[in-house]
Amino acid sequence: MATISSSTATSVQAPSAAAFSAASESPAQTPPAVAEGGAAVKRRKGWRMDDFRRHGAYFLMLLPGLVFLIVFAYLPLPAIILAFKNYRLIMPPADAFIQNPFIYSLINNDWVGLSNFNYIFRSPDSAIFLRNTILYNILFMALSVIFGVSVAIGINELRQRFAAKIYHTVLFLPYFLSWIVITYVLYAFISQNGLVNQLLKGMGMEPVSFYTTTAVWPILLPLANIWRYAGYSSIIYLATLTGFDQQLYEAAAIDGAGKWKQFKFITFPLLVPTIVLLTILAVGRILNGDFDMFYSLPNGAGAVRNATLTIDVYVYTAMRTGQPLGLPAAAAFFQSVIAFVLVLTTNAIVRKVEPDMAMF
Repeated sequence: MATISSSTATSVQAPSAAAFSAASESPAQTPPAVAEGGAAVKRRKGWRMDDFRRHGAYFLMLLPGLVFLIVFAYLPLPAIILAFKNYRLIMPPADAFIQNPFIYSLINNDWVGLSNFNYIFRSPDSAIFLRNTILYNILFMALSVIFGVSVAIGINELRQRFAAKIYHTVLFLPYFLSWIVITYVLYAFISQNGLVNQLLKGMGMEPVSFYTTTAVWPILLPLANIWRYAGYSSIIYLATLTGFDQQLYEAAAIDGAGKWKQFKFITFPLLVPTIVLLTILAVGRILNGDFDMFYSLPNGAGAVRNATLTIDVYVYTAMRTGQPLGLPAAAAFFQSVIAFVLVLTTNAIVRKVEPDMAMF
């Protein structure tokens, strides 16, 4: 075996401490890009027309969502001042520069400061609809994660791709049904002569008056939410699962890990960033109740109002009674501000705990 001579060994010495300090003090420099001829090429900054042409298909796919965002999110922003005005429709005079009645009224109505917000906080029902809105949304967020992840993992574990597509399609179909349709389906089950009460009578039990019993609605509403949204909630989780490296599961199986340990030590830790991201976004909607569900499913039953009244239903009911437009505008502005603060706060907490999982 070849040996290293002493002169060669002594000539290879470790760098001195002075060399390390000099290297640490000198600023790091990024080498410029080098072309084939050896000349340095200056890096381009920003986008050019060539980039737009090259990625034209992606920009085309982005366009509908961008137009929707501008039309329904940014163009209505000036109407925020409705929340601070006593809005009444005024017909503009013939010599007025602005002839649009809505815009003319928006400019010329009196400012009332924050008095429109008293409509939310000083109402005798404010504690009820704020409690219902917040608690139901927290419950729906938890159920969305639990059932969305469960459905996604169950479908991903199916080895027959055709069967997986069939199951996912069946679970996803309720999302396309209107809440009005679901209301009639629910009515067929829980009405006085519905299927549930017929079964109870057949077993010798007393029928239940669901539309006058408040206690059953905190159960019925989450069940309806799960049935409609479980398949939809699983889409993003399923897309995330399909991107996982299968070699991790093969190595775990070789080491003797069963399905539960694979989920506990591989699947769930890899899903956590997606769960955190979707939870941050869901927190921003914590004051936005699903109006169609809460308004339609009770079928106008006033006896269960304490269990089904949310802020959106309350605002809609007030608008039907002829309240000024500034009152629901104040409610919408309040929801937006709280959502903005909650998203920033939740993201800051996540960034403090695990910076890689934060949105920004």
